[in-house]
Amino acid sequence: MQRTRIKICGLTRPEDVSAAVNAGADALGLVFYDKSPRFVTAAQAAALASAVPPFVTTVGLFVNATVAEVAAVTHIVPISQLQFHGDETPAQCAALAAIANRPFLRVFRVRPDTRGADLLEYENEYRAASPLFSGLLLDTFVDAYGGAGKVFDWSIVPKEIAPRVVLSGGLSVQNATDAVVRVRPYAVDISSGVEQQKGIKDARKIAAFVQAVRVADATSESENHHERST
Repeated sequence: MQRTRIKICGLTRPEDVSAAVNAGADALGLVFYDKSPRFVTAAQAAALASAVPPFVTTVGLFVNATVAEVAAVTHIVPISQLQFHGDETPAQCAALAAIANRPFLRVFRVRPDTRGADLLEYENEYRAASPLFSGLLLDTFVDAYGGAGKVFDWSIVPKEIAPRVVLSGGLSVQNATDAVVRVRPYAVDISSGVEQQKGIKDARKIAAFVQAVRVADATSESENHHERST
């Protein structure tokens, strides 16, 4: 049983970066979508990223951005990975990632009628489109772009894809353990669930969320050990 990776998204303040790093987050998300309350400029993001230690991934979130916009940000900000959260096609994602020379995550916004087969097909399309594709991030569909703090039906995630997806959408300190035990994703992503208010993180909630995920990892490891021994 591998350790579930944790991404804290929507960071806007140096103290929130420190809180996420100190709590043990593996990745930090910076939002470059100007309609988001968590939006940061390239200059702000560069200042935040300068405080990130080695081996913590910085992820840049974009929504229907142009090649010029992505290139301008990645020229200034030391982003490790891109995350596309809009209506980008496989070809558009491939072009954006290629110009930045960064791997990318593609967000799949799960609807009530989404089937497990849809996730597998979507993943195959993006994997075929670019060698820089690194995986799907599963979020809940809402009319607006970006997270809405709503949970989708985790049972639709096929077991064959779960170990390589990033699970998002309505995660919180209260449901993180259950989510990880049930889905067993490669990683989890949270933003509003660890906030005091939009764009302002709560260090205690971040630490509690990380601990809840670690409890799930320990539970899953115990279950695996029991299965092997029986």
